[in-house]
Amino acid sequence: MDWTAEAIDQLRSLWAEGHSTAEIGRRMGVSKNAVVGKAHRLNLPARPSPIRREAEGTATPRPATPRRPVAPPPQREAAPRRAEAPQPAASASAAPMGAPAAAPRPAPVAVVRPFPRVSTRSCCWPLGEPGTPEFRFCTAEAITGKPYCAEHAAVAYVRVRDRREDAA
Repeated sequence: MDWTAEAIDQLRSLWAEGHSTAEIGRRMGVSKNAVVGKAHRLNLPARPSPIRREAEGTATPRPATPRRPVAPPPQREAAPRRAEAPQPAASASAAPMGAPAAAPRPAPVAVVRPFPRVSTRSCCWPLGEPGTPEFRFCTAEAITGKPYCAEHAAVAYVRVRDRREDAA
């Protein structure tokens, strides 16, 4: 866009009236970014951000919510533990007035079984659904230089067919 003298005067007057850059752009038939760029080049006074303006005092302050005490995270044990029987929850009415509510018990830690050690010479083809007890790796003798056995390498490494064969 060529900024004529009258377009610049119109921009200055709309800017002084406090219109948004998008509104000025709509009224002048230019993009918001064109308005912002020209205002910057003309060194027009910067406007406070509407976000900052609301944060400084026009917005109503929220009432402070009391913080609950945070329990430290449970320590992980080396050996997997059995899930304990759930304890009956204490009712809210049983706690005396003014006494802080008891912190909820942390969720039981999921038992993670380690995968069996797979040597660098064994097949790493996954079998089964990950996360289920049946999940495992093939562990057959791997081909030299490949992570899979001969059977799984045949599935994993498929030669790309020549495009001329597909063109027929």
